[in-house]
Amino acid sequence: MNHELARDLALAVILLRVFGRDAIALLRRAAAAGVRAGVTQLHRERNGEGR
Repeated sequence: MNHELARDLALAVILLRVFGRDAIALLRRAAAAGVRAGVTQLHRERNGEGR
């Protein structure tokens, strides 16, 4: 393993350790927003308000 690969791997592990929980929370919020937008669109199409 060369030094650059080892450095990149160590940096990735540190970043995951520091920002891991925040990143997971952000992804969960983004997924929830996507679901809400999809449900809203389905309701609009069902009620004849779509395009």
